[in-house]
Amino acid sequence: MSGHATIIAGFGGQGLLFAGKVLAQAAMTEGKMVSWMPSYGPEMRGGTASCTVIVAEGVIGSPVVDIADSVIALNPPSLAKFEPALAPGGLLVMNTSLIEALPSRVDLEVLAIPCTALARDSGHPRLASVVALGGLIARRPLVAPDSIRAALAEMTGPQHLDLLTADLAAFDAGLAAAAGTVVGATSSSADRR
Repeated sequence: MSGHATIIAGFGGQGLLFAGKVLAQAAMTEGKMVSWMPSYGPEMRGGTASCTVIVAEGVIGSPVVDIADSVIALNPPSLAKFEPALAPGGLLVMNTSLIEALPSRVDLEVLAIPCTALARDSGHPRLASVVALGGLIARRPLVAPDSIRAALAEMTGPQHLDLLTADLAAFDAGLAAAAGTVVGATSSSADRR
């Protein structure tokens, strides 16, 4: 498979499908090929959900991903389900506001961010996935941060400037948090946050 595959997973209502759409939109505006595939249970809020986004320079052969390059895990069940699907050396963005367990693998780059807390500070607790998206883009520049900001503005719409302000603050909080919370495969568990 060509391209970079990212799985974003968590509880319904954490905005993960929205974050996936924002990433896909940003990549399309940069002229990249994109696949966005949601997966969710019968519950609209509170059930587990995920989406897979593939960003590529060329043709994407299939939207189905067996091994992901990056995983955003916003809750403990998502960590348990998708950590094994990460390629060695892949990026795991963990929401430490809800996940206390350490990853079981040591061959991953782990970015531990209190996504829910930072989203609440940014103006809306449902923007945890946008915080995590900021962390992802800081570590894996699949698209330019300004492309994400433009996609947020386009998808939120001019009639919801208050939501856009919160979205942008959440994204920027994730970018900033990524500057100091990376844990490499050689770090001890005491260093993990």
